[in-house]
Amino acid sequence: MVPFIQKYRIAQYVFSQKLRGRRRYPLVLMLEPLFRCNLACAGCGKIGYPEEILERRLSVDECFSAVDECGAPVVSIAGGEPLMHKDMPQIVTGLKRRKKFIYLCTNGLLLKTHLQNYLPSPYLTFSIHLDGHRGRHDALAGRPGVFDLAAEAIRLIRARGFRFIINCTLYDGGTAKEVGEFFDFVLALGAEGITLSPGYSYARTSQKEMFLQRAQSKRLFREIFKLGKGRKWKFNQSSLFLDFLAGNRTYPCTPWGNPTRNVLGWQRPCYLLAEGYAPSFQALMEETDWSRYGPGHHPQCTHCMLHSGFEATAVNDSLAHPLRALSVFLRGPGTEGPFAPDPAENHAQSAGAS
Repeated sequence: MVPFIQKYRIAQYVFSQKLRGRRRYPLVLMLEPLFRCNLACAGCGKIGYPEEILERRLSVDECFSAVDECGAPVVSIAGGEPLMHKDMPQIVTGLKRRKKFIYLCTNGLLLKTHLQNYLPSPYLTFSIHLDGHRGRHDALAGRPGVFDLAAEAIRLIRARGFRFIINCTLYDGGTAKEVGEFFDFVLALGAEGITLSPGYSYARTSQKEMFLQRAQSKRLFREIFKLGKGRKWKFNQSSLFLDFLAGNRTYPCTPWGNPTRNVLGWQRPCYLLAEGYAPSFQALMEETDWSRYGPGHHPQCTHCMLHSGFEATAVNDSLAHPLRALSVFLRGPGTEGPFAPDPAENHAQSAGAS
């Protein structure tokens, strides 16, 4: 569950943007200081870059410049494996001084070694990537024992007073029962919440068959949320985004809400889909043809339902309709009835008719 102070600061930021008449503005900066990783997970498209790109790193100053230029209240530091960046403690310290809410994404394997370089803070949350129970996660990570090492790291950071959440990506073949048991396990470990999304089929990923189709995602999330009624699961996402995952809302993608800065520049249009790079944040926002992207507009967006594309949409909807958001928060996402109209399906039908 997102802490109140973070919700308040984000709401304050959004209202200030609206008062200035800004239609597009960032909520979360996706900062990738490196693509290098110590795992080769099946669902990741980052490690498929050539060796000369995997060797690149954003400097401390480049990271600070990206954060200052973007201005988003939240910074998600991903990769690759961020803890492999030798200057990561300095980067995190600088962002805390800027009072940014930091999500430091990690597979957990290096936490035991590097945790001494960090201090607990309301501005720092470790986002531990676990994609299911032991057997499933180890298979996706391509190495046995990874799940147990991550669970050991979780117990350590909890004992030392750090905030942490679980970042869980769902793929084809998983069942609602398995996912529910996994949620019970990680929340019992003390996680503040779970960030949940269906996997995205990166262009550089070889195993395309493992990714969920859009209709599959909706059915699976409905089954999960149905099982979760009364189990007090906590998610680090807005209630309306969860309702969207369950197929109850039709949302456009707002990729500018989660802009990406990595070793290649400002990635167009989003963290997942690379169609060129802008030299600055301003150029990204002003020179990108945003109308080309999202389900129903771009073929590679057809099955995407990730938080990096739709959470910002849901946050705006929540602030515009607080009673609607509160209602879904109290009763949980809907698990019955027809799905909301799908722009991707409507586009496909129109294309077929023509």
